[in-house]
Amino acid sequence: MAAEWGKISSEEIATAVRGRVLCGDPQTRFSGFNSDSRTVRRGQVFWAIKGDRFDGHDFVSRAAMQGASGVVVQKEFQASLDELPVVITVADTLKALGDLAAWWRRQHKAKVAAITGSSGKTTAKEMTAAIFQMGNKTLKNPGNHNNLIGLPVTLLKLEKMHRRAVLEMGMNHKGEIARLTEIADPDTAAILNIGMAHLEGLGDMDGVAEAKTEMIGNSSPEAKIILNGDDEVLMKHAARFGRSFTRFGLEDGNDVQAIHLRQNGSEGIGFDLVFEGNAWPVHLRVSGLHNIKNALAAAAIGFCLEEPVNHIIEGLGSFEGVKGRFQRIPLKQEILLIDDTYNANPSALRAALHSAAPLVRKEGQLLVGLGDMLELGKAAVSAHREAGGRVAGSGVSWFFIMGSHAEVMREGAIAAGMPSDRIIIARTHDELTAAIIQELKPKDMVFLKGSRKMQFEKVSENLQRHFGLRIADF
Repeated sequence: MAAEWGKISSEEIATAVRGRVLCGDPQTRFSGFNSDSRTVRRGQVFWAIKGDRFDGHDFVSRAAMQGASGVVVQKEFQASLDELPVVITVADTLKALGDLAAWWRRQHKAKVAAITGSSGKTTAKEMTAAIFQMGNKTLKNPGNHNNLIGLPVTLLKLEKMHRRAVLEMGMNHKGEIARLTEIADPDTAAILNIGMAHLEGLGDMDGVAEAKTEMIGNSSPEAKIILNGDDEVLMKHAARFGRSFTRFGLEDGNDVQAIHLRQNGSEGIGFDLVFEGNAWPVHLRVSGLHNIKNALAAAAIGFCLEEPVNHIIEGLGSFEGVKGRFQRIPLKQEILLIDDTYNANPSALRAALHSAAPLVRKEGQLLVGLGDMLELGKAAVSAHREAGGRVAGSGVSWFFIMGSHAEVMREGAIAAGMPSDRIIIARTHDELTAAIIQELKPKDMVFLKGSRKMQFEKVSENLQRHFGLRIADF
């Protein structure tokens, strides 16, 4: 029988997480799970998680006052037990959360797809979910809840009605993907790419590849492994596991391939999807070569889980994009805004600029706004200098920069031949917006990108308010 909130007892939870019921009725049933004391509802179990910036143990009493029927705490937690309902103690509440999610996942029959990579995870997840939802009740991570808290919390929402689950997995240190894979126990596990992301904690590209391919080593022998066959670094590191893979990509030799690529301007992009000697036309409402590869990964997952071909084609065709991820926003005066502000790393920037260039009108100019790319460690200076050069070589007319590495990006752009009077450094989002507005003309295109903490979505919102949205795309 599938685990179900409202029926699961404190004793069952304690057994699943190798803890013990310290006080209270071991047969108490919980209506749900919560790790946020501000939103605890009556009947839920409150999970006290100790993080870098907060400690849930400080809010146990508040959770109990708000009606929590039980709390899960670490053994060393000190409190007056008379004030608390059921108390379950564990050695480590974060590990216990993962253990409960792993147990919960195994109580359900849903097929689970896991996705990781240096870029494109959320888009590929949403594309996969679009395919699954054509014929199955599907669970997916909300937003980017892809870490050691968000992924288990997502899995704890699995219900009997779900037939599919698709989970993206993020990381910033070694061992994280291994643990997430252990928790999710995926039926299909896809690695999209290896890029310059999280170098601060992983050192170099080989370090990134070793961390990402933990997914292969920790997937069950029965799991289908799906890899970007065009990514040489990924394939080199994957080879050491001695497993069979389903490969996707644009190059010959991939199991799932895209051929006959068709740029459809503002309407998106098309290609023929090839698998096992057959080919089907696919139209994506989003632009960019990187999105074709995301679509191929999603299609490969669909094929491995034996989704009907029409579900794969229709699901991909229904995907409308993700906010802040190469999102095409038509503004008045026939201006096109490309909002790629959710995050940034050198590999993602390279792919996005390559995809943006074909969207610039012949009579218009390209304006690029770029913020710092974070977590690059020792490679930060060289990566930002290279980014400046890459922007200069993209056909850009104006380059707007903000962040601690702005001067380095400017140097890189000038070294690549861009006139210095076409490069503007801004200190604030408002200053950056004003500079862009000053140079923006009808039929131009603006491309914005920066790491999450740079908050470049503020610039995107400012531009949308200033110019207004067009009702119809062009």
